[in-house]
Amino acid sequence: MLGTMMDRPLLISSLLNRAERLFGDRVNVSCEAGRVRRTFTYRELGSSARRLGAALGELGVGHGTRVGSLAWNSDRHLAAYYGVPGIGAALHTINQRMPTDHIVYSVNQAEDEVLLVEADLLPVAREIVPATPSVKHVVVLGDAEADIPGVQTWSFDTLVDQASEVDFGEFDERTASSICFTSGTTGKPKGVVYTHRSTVLHATALAAAGAIGVSHEHSYLVACQMSHVNSWGVPHAAPLQGARLVLPGPHPTPGDYLRLITDQGPDVIVGAPAVMALLRDELAARPDAYDVSSLRTLWMGGQTPPKALAAWWAERGIATANGWGMTETSPMATFCNGPEDQGPQLPLSEIRVVDDAGAELPWDGRSTGELEARAPWVTGRYLGDTGPSDSFHDGWLRTGDVAVIGTDGALEIKDRFKDLIKSGGEWISSIELENHLMLHPAVHEAAVISVPHEKWQERPVAWIVPTGDVTDEELKKHVSATFPRYWVPDAFVRVDAIPKTSVGKLDKRGMRERQTAST
Repeated sequence: MLGTMMDRPLLISSLLNRAERLFGDRVNVSCEAGRVRRTFTYRELGSSARRLGAALGELGVGHGTRVGSLAWNSDRHLAAYYGVPGIGAALHTINQRMPTDHIVYSVNQAEDEVLLVEADLLPVAREIVPATPSVKHVVVLGDAEADIPGVQTWSFDTLVDQASEVDFGEFDERTASSICFTSGTTGKPKGVVYTHRSTVLHATALAAAGAIGVSHEHSYLVACQMSHVNSWGVPHAAPLQGARLVLPGPHPTPGDYLRLITDQGPDVIVGAPAVMALLRDELAARPDAYDVSSLRTLWMGGQTPPKALAAWWAERGIATANGWGMTETSPMATFCNGPEDQGPQLPLSEIRVVDDAGAELPWDGRSTGELEARAPWVTGRYLGDTGPSDSFHDGWLRTGDVAVIGTDGALEIKDRFKDLIKSGGEWISSIELENHLMLHPAVHEAAVISVPHEKWQERPVAWIVPTGDVTDEELKKHVSATFPRYWVPDAFVRVDAIPKTSVGKLDKRGMRERQTAST
């Protein structure tokens, strides 16, 4: 027996429709250099998105066309989040911080026909266009045009201003809505294709009570890039709920973020721990220059928030929230209102840990295995041949993370499999060592990597950014007071800054290569 419910497609345009009708007058801000460039309401966002959809249609963009974006967090980029999928095309958000050859690879794999490009990123476009034959048009996000041989160029503002609003139609909810690529730290980037259905369900889960709870009562400073994994779903969940958005614009500095907090008063900032650490440093250096009293929550992701960083903000009355996810999971799969773990699974999301044979392990807080996930917004395969098929088994995504799940469902990431250190047959968690080292008052930041060892197979080496004089013996004593003796790093490498990847994660692959080359 089948039910009697209406079969209505879950489309991204429905998120925008709700924002326009219920929260049409909500004023958001799009900024540049720490100052407001433009205010816009959700009603104005809807109009811009429909005009953009019509203008792209005149350029030949239609159902199934891929449109790439090399852009920052701005109102124009947000209009593309709705205008492109609204006409059945797919928005490929390109991480502009990736190496050029990775950008070329991802554009070719996605077969982008149009590129939406920020003016300051035109040098990147000029470099990649000759190597991306599918690209026919470049639209400059602003009121300027550019001369790029081999393609037609247009001004975003001119196209939108001259266009009429198109009606977003209805189509299969499984239609591709956006494409994201992993950061490619272990090879070429892997492509993930999100659907309208997956995006709407992910946004709904972010808005659910007992989860993240994106709400019209909150104002979000979006420091996580819209060029990578859809800014963690905030650009979709916030309009759905009528939450206020503060978009920082191109090349935001720590000072820019803090000026926006001072002037615009958001109560939530969303970004990677690396960003929050930079804000801490700037605020500590110039405490009288900024007012962060509006902030209530740091929503961190991308990696486990360092305990010392969370404690620093907590001393100022600002709580830490964090979760776990990856490009393959749209990206949020779990969430926790606190820094202690990565929280339980979001509504409609499922997680488990399995042993080497693929058998599920109990939720007892002790059994350690590989984390697997599945949900309506978790990918079941990679775009084309961009990723390995062995990343999936029995309908679950194999994440490559080592984790335990508590009796209450709380997820705790122990490490990435590739970052675990096996010394003398025993496993050492680099994450736990890093967190503990950063509790030392003379350690500002730390990263732990493995190096080959003739006797023990692998040994840990710690890279640290010191805040003052501290000897290796003092650091070894600090570690050995908590961990077994074999966990103590063999060496401590002092650096001015820990290398990061294009998305702000610790670049352990690069550190291992440099460490090996120096020995």
